[in-house]
Amino acid sequence: MDKPKAMREENTLASALTPRQIVEELDKYIVGQFEAKRCVAIALRNRARRQMLAEDMQDEVSPKNIIMIGSTGVGKTEIARRLARLVEAPFIKVEASKYTEIGYVGRDVESMIRDLTETAISRVKAEQTEAVEEKARESTEERLLDCIFPVPRSLQRQPRLQDEDALEEPEEEDDDGVLQLPFDMNLDVGIEVEEAREKERERYLKTREKFRDWLREGRLEDKPVEINVKHQNMPFVEIFSPGGIEEMDINFKDMFSNILPNQTKKRRVPVSEARTILMQEESEKLIDMDAVISEAIQRVEDSGIVFLDEIDKIAGRESRHGPDISREGVQRDILPIIEGSTVTSKYGAVRTHHILFIAAGAFHVSSPSDLIPELQGRFPIRVELKSLNKDDFKSILTEPKNALVKQYVALLSTEGIEASIADDAIDEIAALAFQVNESVEDIGARRLHTIMEKLFENLFFDAPNLEKKHITIDAAYVQAELSQIVKDQDLSRYIL
Repeated sequence: MDKPKAMREENTLASALTPRQIVEELDKYIVGQFEAKRCVAIALRNRARRQMLAEDMQDEVSPKNIIMIGSTGVGKTEIARRLARLVEAPFIKVEASKYTEIGYVGRDVESMIRDLTETAISRVKAEQTEAVEEKARESTEERLLDCIFPVPRSLQRQPRLQDEDALEEPEEEDDDGVLQLPFDMNLDVGIEVEEAREKERERYLKTREKFRDWLREGRLEDKPVEINVKHQNMPFVEIFSPGGIEEMDINFKDMFSNILPNQTKKRRVPVSEARTILMQEESEKLIDMDAVISEAIQRVEDSGIVFLDEIDKIAGRESRHGPDISREGVQRDILPIIEGSTVTSKYGAVRTHHILFIAAGAFHVSSPSDLIPELQGRFPIRVELKSLNKDDFKSILTEPKNALVKQYVALLSTEGIEASIADDAIDEIAALAFQVNESVEDIGARRLHTIMEKLFENLFFDAPNLEKKHITIDAAYVQAELSQIVKDQDLSRYIL
């Protein structure tokens, strides 16, 4: 192994978060579920460890895919989403129930990899745009100045006769014997013209710099300017394909952009809007899209994460009755992608051998053993998430970063109202959420959203007109607003 590569791999592992650090970061946003956090932290760390191995062994080490088992609202999706955001990995959440077996009308399972690639390209392009932001801003500023204070015609370059062309003209014979002077009589006139042009150029540049200062100070934001914007009329194409347009693998936008020439259209917009339009155009010129695509595909292959939700909905067997005849077929279509295959996209081939798949489902009716054996073997790690109790609800309300209580207090503060929620009110909200989950249906932490929204409904409605700017919400207020709804189970079924 060459030294630069060894140093790069060592830096990869050194810069990666340890499993304990990953769990600590997830704890800032997700309450409890230590086992699930531990599993995803180990899987993420193993990716960095794989980079330390020899190349022949790297291909052999496959990601340890995970199945999360738990009812809705316990944190399955949030764990996967926060994990991807933590390491800035390409991430996509898909529902397994929206895919159909080959031969049925519906979405192709390979579209999840194409969507993941699109997500990665958008992320890399945004990073490249940020990297060239300074150069793009300078170019945008020059173009804005050209629109606000264009170069006068007198300073624009005029076509001048070349000396070679002048020498090619035939010389007339001097029949009258007039003495030809060895210098140009118009020399003084030319010098005066050049001096005048130079003075005008200096005045122009001085005025242009003054406009530049005004532009940077924001004094010209509302000034209307006329800019040329690229415009292309894309023809409407309707395609009837039973397998979906993704199977055709045709990028009609790129195809027609190569056929139809780009046209420019003049638009009269304020400077503030013109800056945004021109900034985007200048950034596009500076970004190397080939490099963006190459980097994005590499990120997808090495660090992509696919969260496959509702996998329990396709866990049926063929022997079952009802409208589920394609369930096992969907599993067999997903299997090659999870075990490692090459998916063709409009950006090129994408290998799925080292993409991490995290599946999740409630498994109330079915169980993971109802999946086909081949698919079960591709998810070696299974972790069961616990249902939330009253103490968990209290922690969710207050502990995470930007917790629910903090969000609602901040929303009221925008109206100039200072709200404080007492501890006994938090206890009462948690108790009511747990009670409704037990009596109606367990939807986990999402129950807190419905209860908090109902609790603050009157305050949000009357907030602009309230004279009292300091409000304290205690247990009595919570009971007055929600107790009647909680007691009436028929009513709470539809409201909470």
